[in-house]
Amino acid sequence: MLSPTSSVMFEIAGFPVHYYGVILFFAIIAALFVIRYVIKKYYRDVDTEKLLDILPIIIICSIIGARVYYVLMDFPYYSKHLNEIIAVWNGGMSIHGGLIGGILSGIILAKINKIDFFKYADVFSYGIVIGQAIGRFGNYFNCEAFGKPCSIPFFKLYIPPQHRPFGYENFSYFHPAFLYEALWDVVVFLVLILFIRKFAAKKNLKSGTIFFSYLILYSSGRIVIEWCRIDSVLSIFGIAVAQFVSALIIVLSIVFLIYLNKKKRQDV
Repeated sequence: MLSPTSSVMFEIAGFPVHYYGVILFFAIIAALFVIRYVIKKYYRDVDTEKLLDILPIIIICSIIGARVYYVLMDFPYYSKHLNEIIAVWNGGMSIHGGLIGGILSGIILAKINKIDFFKYADVFSYGIVIGQAIGRFGNYFNCEAFGKPCSIPFFKLYIPPQHRPFGYENFSYFHPAFLYEALWDVVVFLVLILFIRKFAAKKNLKSGTIFFSYLILYSSGRIVIEWCRIDSVLSIFGIAVAQFVSALIIVLSIVFLIYLNKKKRQDV
């Protein structure tokens, strides 16, 4: 597997249009189509007008959160290169930051609009994970989010010398970690819509079950895949911060899942 020769797709009046930005755009569009589909098929009680009102704000907050989180994780670098903080076209968007921005804005908007945050979070989960799967291919065009050296045929990804991390200059092929995560995201989507959704409906589980199941499944895969990566922006005792955050998300999600459905039994 060869890396692209350029991160720029084309230019408009001298302004470069990067693959990364175009892919993120289509990732958002695909997520919206998935959300629309699941509402029509499985969540007819969701108010689509209110959903359309809050969606743009949540998307914007997620993008801002994704960038701010990434910059904070690599603050020593960006504190000396302030002009690059807004250069999102060069990559550097954290999924964890996007989740934080989206969840916080979603909670606030749910309060303002007097809607059930967890029900809408369930609906968003299907779209988010598909958006993540597509968005990961932006890493391919930026030659980032790859893993350790790899010699497995059909999987190994060639990385140009200028993109190889310090200490790996003499290696040519690496694991396409971004691809592993994209594939895992597709698996998570299928598990959510084909199994967990049906199980939750059959057992009449509370709203939020899909959302927290998504967080648990995605985070579990992220912990495993992160061991493969060599480009984590921040590590503690040799363990990537992304793994610590993913583990925390899993624990909190399990706690909330138990609490929600225990409360349901008490309310019956």
